[in-house]
Amino acid sequence: MKFMASWRLHEDNRHETFQTFSAMSPDEDAADHGPNIKVIGRWHDLAQFTGVAIFESDDPQAIAHWVLNWNAVLDIEVVPVLDDDEARAVGRKKFG
Repeated sequence: MKFMASWRLHEDNRHETFQTFSAMSPDEDAADHGPNIKVIGRWHDLAQFTGVAIFESDDPQAIAHWVLNWNAVLDIEVVPVLDDDEARAVGRKKFG
């Protein structure tokens, strides 16, 4: 399943959190989300200290673990999402 995570860094520790994230190696980043999550893409708005990620996983515990790694320093929301083909398939089933 695909998910979208959107976040906003807490105002009181934005620079420290961004410094921590910036120092992560690709291996540390992979370990942070774990083997049961495939990150498709991640985008950052550094002016607002917000961002969004699209990822795939069939493991809700892995998603909860990843979110808990960061929720002390940012507010995060995770919702399921569909790509164009998946959304069209739903529409065709719903509306014929």
